[in-house]
Amino acid sequence: MRLTAKAIFNKKKKKEKITVLTAYDYPSARILDAAGMDVVLVGDSLGMVVLGYETTLPVTMRDMLHHTKAVSRAVTRALVVGDMPFGSYDRPDQALRNARRFLKEAGADAVKLEGGERVREQVALLVQSGIPVMGHLGMTPQSVGSLGGYRVQGKQKREADQILKEALLLEKLGVFAIVLECVPAMLAARITRRLKCPTIGIGAGKGTDGQVLVLHDMLGIAGKVHPRFVRRYANLEKEIRRAAEKYRKEVLSGSFPSKEESF
Repeated sequence: MRLTAKAIFNKKKKKEKITVLTAYDYPSARILDAAGMDVVLVGDSLGMVVLGYETTLPVTMRDMLHHTKAVSRAVTRALVVGDMPFGSYDRPDQALRNARRFLKEAGADAVKLEGGERVREQVALLVQSGIPVMGHLGMTPQSVGSLGGYRVQGKQKREADQILKEALLLEKLGVFAIVLECVPAMLAARITRRLKCPTIGIGAGKGTDGQVLVLHDMLGIAGKVHPRFVRRYANLEKEIRRAAEKYRKEVLSGSFPSKEESF
């Protein structure tokens, strides 16, 4: 059986770290699930690492549902969280309609929304309707324009106090976990100590209850300079290119296919 949102929530009480990676297709999700991930996040980051957009803003509900369906078909143990894309939860009724689609049509177990105070009505309605919600504070990519680019949030006391205030609000509204992205490590640790629900850090230091990375970043296939907070666990871009170049060379030379590879 898949892990539930409640099981992820309870990991904090047990002092168990939570492991999260993104996936956007069936084979990647199958591998991550077999590796023991607690949560597989179908992030709207697919817009940048899979679809080639400059930001996450162009990603649509159709894109997200398509990729979430593929991931859900592969996963047997991890909790599958679908990222609600920009413009899909501006109003509470719209948020509920689209969140239901993630669960009903795409097979997700929960959804993730960015923001705090501005989405309080949306989060409250989803939770009241029985839909597990993961929050997201700090650097929220869907608000990159108003935040002045991809930069650390919460360096100033006023910003830090606001992030903490919104984290407490989201917890009160009933989210089962909160992603803290690109915030100072001391602030993330402080928020984590104040909350009963777990925090999932990305560029937020080691004081959070769990960690999340974009799969393509940690495998070295994002194709761009990776952020400071990313640790590369492989350099698959180099390996994939080497294999493709070898294949091309063998096709041109006539050594592929061989007699054994022919009917």
